Amino acid sequence: MKIYNKGPVFLGIVIFLALALFPFYNNFGKANKKLDIKTDTPAILEYEKVNGKKECVEPKAYMRGEHMVLINNWRDAVVRDDNRGYLSSTGKRWNMSLQNGCMQCHSNKKKFCDECHNYMAVKPFCWDCHIQPVEKEETQS
Repeated sequence: MKIYNKGPVFLGIVIFLALALFPFYNNFGKANKKLDIKTDTPAILEYEKVNGKKECVEPKAYMRGEHMVLINNWRDAVVRDDNRGYLSSTGKRWNMSLQNGCMQCHSNKKKFCDECHNYMAVKPFCWDCHIQPVEKEETQS
């Protein structure tokens, strides 16, 4: 089998590969900056001051990786089964509520939720049903 116009075909393949692989070799060796989320909202600091420790529904490692599964399970339990109580792995009972539970402590949506979701390039649909919290602007003195 004889290939005609080897030069232009080879050049076309090289150009195609260069364009297709550009995102990979352009970012080679570059690392994203580490995400540093601050959870120290006034509610969390007050809880820590009163109780001597920070406490969430589940341990921090679990919440970082599985909070959406937990929230989806809560949604199903509340909406479908009218069950509003959650018994955590520590044995403490929590109210299953995004706005009256999670957002009471994690009130800094822009700094806490949005930064992490933007970093991970995910778009949660919480605010399709829930009212998005209005955050107070901090004033500089």
